[in-house]
Amino acid sequence: MPEGDTVWRVAKTLHKALAGARVTTDFRVPQLATTQLVGTVIESASRGKHLLTRFDTGDTLHTHLKMEGSWHVYRPGEGWRRPAHEARVVLTGEEWTAVGFALGVVELVRTDAEDTVVGHLGPDLLGPDWNPAEAVRRLASDPSRPLADALLDQRNLAGIGNLYKSELCFLAGHHPRTPVGAVDDLDRIVDRAHRMLFLNRDRVEQATTGDLRRGRQHWVYRRDRQPCRRCGTRILVDQQGPEGQERPTYWCPTCQRSQ
Repeated sequence: MPEGDTVWRVAKTLHKALAGARVTTDFRVPQLATTQLVGTVIESASRGKHLLTRFDTGDTLHTHLKMEGSWHVYRPGEGWRRPAHEARVVLTGEEWTAVGFALGVVELVRTDAEDTVVGHLGPDLLGPDWNPAEAVRRLASDPSRPLADALLDQRNLAGIGNLYKSELCFLAGHHPRTPVGAVDDLDRIVDRAHRMLFLNRDRVEQATTGDLRRGRQHWVYRRDRQPCRRCGTRILVDQQGPEGQERPTYWCPTCQRSQ
């Protein structure tokens, strides 16, 4: 599932292509199959991992990429880079067409009711309302919860995915299953999360090591069985999270203290 900085960049692309344009919608999902909206796009914005495209009609298109989704923008007549049967939304403007492929969520809500779909989210790491103190408070509200699970919970702070979850635990020196109540540097972890996403938001290559070369960008993420960049110990991987929502978590058993 894409990280918050990736979604922020998608919103920026959609905004650049469509803001101020008169757009006609083509919804290719059952619940909106008979709905067509014609209006001027006011803006496209991200909220954590959610995308919100607002129209002057007072409507907001809420989409979420989930695991397989993507948005592409094309000039009129340009061939699509994914199969047409995967298209879930087509937004046709004067100069650009935006196509949402394999989107996990597609729904229309009134703009003044956006809280019904994103109001549950914690402070947005890349949003104008970013509030680190509130993010720390939410993380600390369940002391028995494993740190990695708490970081991944979008109700605590919005924008962290599997990549940053694992990298943040490594850089803090905490085992991913360490209870939040045993972590005494949540404020530093939150600050580092904000800086990571901010630095990566304008580039495709997401780096946490400071090195953009291929194979050098990450400390532990997707490096299972490879040597730790700090101590040489082999990186481990395991499934972690609530039942039915498990995700791979990567860590160094030497650099990261046991729970």
